[in-house]
Amino acid sequence: MLPAMEINGTAAIVSGGASGLGAATVRALAAAGAKVTVADLNEQLGQALADEVGGIFARTDVSDADSVRAAVDTAAAAGQPLRFVISCAGIGWAQRTVGRDGQPHDRAAFGKVIDVNLIGTFNLMSIGAAAVARTEPADADGARGVVINTASIAGLEGQTGQLAYSASKGGIIGMTVPAARDLAAIGVRVNTICPGIIDTPIYGAGPASEEFKAKLVAPVVFPKRLGTAAEFAQLVRALIENDYMNAEIIRFDGGIRFQPK
Repeated sequence: MLPAMEINGTAAIVSGGASGLGAATVRALAAAGAKVTVADLNEQLGQALADEVGGIFARTDVSDADSVRAAVDTAAAAGQPLRFVISCAGIGWAQRTVGRDGQPHDRAAFGKVIDVNLIGTFNLMSIGAAAVARTEPADADGARGVVINTASIAGLEGQTGQLAYSASKGGIIGMTVPAARDLAAIGVRVNTICPGIIDTPIYGAGPASEEFKAKLVAPVVFPKRLGTAAEFAQLVRALIENDYMNAEIIRFDGGIRFQPK
């Protein structure tokens, strides 16, 4: 039988865990037997999900290192070894480098996207991995845990108006290999998922929403639909359980290649 990082009987932390990709990941890890800390700013949704899966809610601002440290401490104190650190928190922003009105991109908005998406991922990855390093090895390879970051295909081929978003997600992609090399000494693997267009509540509901999503689907190669949060969570679990997956940047996009706009 192939060796595999065991999820059952461990602890995990998922940032952005109250909704969307994060919530699906929380449910998947909890179903596999992990005690999951839902790290999110949304107390109502986060606490409800934690109650649903028998996990823990930790109100977390990922751009604040102290807030992340408190959330990681909560996860590490869950009574099971903290093995899995999953970053799903993120925000979007659309603005051109120079607008049609001739004005430059807003500096504060650019900084906010970087703070949440890139610095937030860095905070959880580094602080979370430090906590994982304090656990005992889980197997003969000396493996202690897995970090999975969420970037975007916009970090590879951003569209018009995605300057800040693409910069933040490209930064996450850029951290993958050096982080994996750094964390090899403590038995922690690092992989990054780059989702394409995933069907989450961000697109709303109703006829107008469905019409908009139909346009988004057009350049998807196959299957001809949006991805689902459950499929993202399935990939997270696969990356955890395949012990030889490390330092990889994985497109999760149905074969889509973004056009300029």
